[in-house]
Amino acid sequence: MNMSRARERLVVIGGDAAGMSAASQARRLKGPGELEIVAFERGHFTSYSACGIPYWVGGDVTDRDELVARTPEEHRARDIDLRLRTEVTELDVDGQRVRARDVDSGEESWTSYDKLVIATGARPIRPDMPGADAAGVHGVQTLDDGQALLDTLEGTRGRRAVVVGAGYIGVEMAEALIKRGYEVTVVNRGSEPMSTLDPDMGRLVHEAMEGLGITMVNDAEVTKILTGGDGRVRAVVTQDREFPADVVVLGIGVHPETTLARAAGLPLGPHGGLLTDRSMRVRGQENVWAGGDCVEVLDLVSGQERHIPLGTHANKHGQVIGTNVGGGYATFPGVVGTAVSKVCDLEIARTGLREKDARRVGLRFESVTIESTSRAGYYPNASPMTVKMLAEHRTGRLLGVQIVGREGAGKRVDIAAVALTAGMTAEQMTALDLGYAPPFSPVWDPVLVAARKAAAKIRGTS
Repeated sequence: MNMSRARERLVVIGGDAAGMSAASQARRLKGPGELEIVAFERGHFTSYSACGIPYWVGGDVTDRDELVARTPEEHRARDIDLRLRTEVTELDVDGQRVRARDVDSGEESWTSYDKLVIATGARPIRPDMPGADAAGVHGVQTLDDGQALLDTLEGTRGRRAVVVGAGYIGVEMAEALIKRGYEVTVVNRGSEPMSTLDPDMGRLVHEAMEGLGITMVNDAEVTKILTGGDGRVRAVVTQDREFPADVVVLGIGVHPETTLARAAGLPLGPHGGLLTDRSMRVRGQENVWAGGDCVEVLDLVSGQERHIPLGTHANKHGQVIGTNVGGGYATFPGVVGTAVSKVCDLEIARTGLREKDARRVGLRFESVTIESTSRAGYYPNASPMTVKMLAEHRTGRLLGVQIVGREGAGKRVDIAAVALTAGMTAEQMTALDLGYAPPFSPVWDPVLVAARKAAAKIRGTS
């Protein structure tokens, strides 16, 4: 600890979910007289919902500020020294200090710390190819990114958009661009969109996207992005085709932003994310914590480290870090990989392992798929739903669930998420006492129908 100061100093790198949750929780536990908090954020915004950006771009959310949970002014009112447009460029772990640069003036200075939180988030993957950095090519990760994309959309005469990648961001951005009146093509290197699902379930998403008027191009690898004489994008090129484009959105995923951590020699996992213990303390470090999209977390089903960039995890990480920094005790045990999204009114959800995940970690499993409805079949507006379930061979332990359907489908995945966390078997799930009334579900909830079928298959193969 630096003895020249009468109070400890916490430095936070990153002003979104994990970083500011940690700062706020630490402040709840320790007043300004005990703990000085300095937070650096290179952008213009803090504590915002990156997950809401596609809905802002598509017009479902009309005002950018609706995505901001807590403004910089609100943080500062709580005695957090928040420095916007300030980028940390170097981390000196041995000297317990960080070097930061004012983005606008270029001025640099060192700030010492007693405790450090690294919450640098993730960065959109930009393919290493000609034209990837051309004007009109956008990654979408921050509110600044979203604003830049909107500026391009409003200033572009053409109405042709190409989305590269068909994961959550790619699919959501494709729908947002359709709503803005663009002709949208999605170029996807996988066999079906939503690689977080097995291909047979991804096919249902494919059909829904085409129903919206989106052109899906699967099994296609982008090789370069062509530009015009003005330096702006004009086309996306694959191995055998060229797709005209006035704007390109990159939806091919993100990498953990761990440039600073790597340079400082901090431990990184197989996916490039920081490794922490259950208290979110960086492994091997006494006074350094990390959380959010820049870390890897334990998958409770596979037992391996995964990189899952979601705001739900980031906020939990921040709460855990802030509690520990503030003198309390908290842990983050891990995740089961739950996620939900939508295309128009088609709801898409998954939790646990896909088939290829289970194979990769050496698990033998049985897989079942069932068709059911969101409500009792005779009740008005009952809609179809497909549920796929994976259970471990012989033991019947639940390994994963995927759900695709209309209204009422997506959040049913939470039943499976709880069952996975509890380590339940398919057989045990069949006895779950779930709520029933015709407006809400059939007598046998679709998830339990899948569990019955999986349990029967396990008994038949044991």
